[in-house]
Amino acid sequence: MAKRGGGGGGGGAIVAVKKEQRPFLEHVEAYLARRDGVDKALKILRYTTKVLLASPLAPRAPSELSRKLKDFEASVGTSRKAFRLGKFIQNVNALKKTEIVSRQGFLGLVANGGEGFYFFVEQFIWLMKAGLIDKRHSRRLTKLSAWAEFIGYFGSVALKSLDMAALLEKETRLIQGIQKKSEDGIGGPVTDIKELQEVQEKRMMKMLSIIQDFADSLLALTDIRDSNGILDNKFLLAFAGLLSALISAQKNWKSC
Repeated sequence: MAKRGGGGGGGGAIVAVKKEQRPFLEHVEAYLARRDGVDKALKILRYTTKVLLASPLAPRAPSELSRKLKDFEASVGTSRKAFRLGKFIQNVNALKKTEIVSRQGFLGLVANGGEGFYFFVEQFIWLMKAGLIDKRHSRRLTKLSAWAEFIGYFGSVALKSLDMAALLEKETRLIQGIQKKSEDGIGGPVTDIKELQEVQEKRMMKMLSIIQDFADSLLALTDIRDSNGILDNKFLLAFAGLLSALISAQKNWKSC
């Protein structure tokens, strides 16, 4: 599931310039020093491996390489669960700040509540995979985790869709304002153009975030459903997971 967060004002632009000037390896160091940075790097590794294993070009007959790739993928998956230990606390803190007096507040409750409960249950799944909890609880815990994740993504997508609509409305007003100033002969609306570019960038990032949530919700849906179908195509699911990983990695890279 993708992360929610706000953007800054003029000071944020100054910080962005400083980040662009940093050497590449220093940026990598800052990225991997963050919990989310390592988590997304592991996610890329895991779903790249899944894509390789599920690719139509991959040999169907079991081989030593495919066995090693499966073991690697399973190990990375368990590592991600361990690395997210206590991550639900950030959702608890977000819920404490949520005012449920508006549509946005209610959707924030659904998004953070679902995601937080998902991260909480994932800790028990990690303990089960580590051998501390009996594996007979696997199916029940997986279902509970998937439902919580799916509900969280539902709230997240709805909330981001409202944000997208607001950004699109603001973008339209700015374009109309720039056109009117040009028609009236008012030269050099540099500030308006810069603001328009910032709004367009935010809208693009919000759109990518929604795509990421849809990709992740597809993975959660397959854990909820028992029947087979097009949504159970292993290559499709692996590609959806990799797409989500790349989008979230890019967002974390820009923010660190």
